[in-house]
Amino acid sequence: MVNDVEKRWRDPRTFRRAATYVCSVLATAALVFVLALLWTAERQNCSEADTLLCDTPAQAAMLIGPSSVLLIGGIGAFVETYVQWRRGQTWPIWQGAGWFLFTLMVVYLGIGGGSLTA
Repeated sequence: MVNDVEKRWRDPRTFRRAATYVCSVLATAALVFVLALLWTAERQNCSEADTLLCDTPAQAAMLIGPSSVLLIGGIGAFVETYVQWRRGQTWPIWQGAGWFLFTLMVVYLGIGGGSLTA
């Protein structure tokens, strides 16, 4: 017998919770990005350089900071996926949120890592 309750794809309350979670993770990643940008702009080592990301610590801060927030957010969404699954509630929405955050992290790392080698 198939359990129809287990894999529901439509649950507006869960969707709102997951969307709020994703938006808060994205806002936190953007805040970390801005803080890292301000930090790299004020560094003594880069004050006379032509580029903002003039050395390895500046590049690492811009690449690792927001990526870490997205990674931790994705892991948090997958933990919530497991919790929802164990309760027999709507878990696919949270799994989608986790994969969305992981995909953004990989895209950010790909773009940021590609720009460092140029």
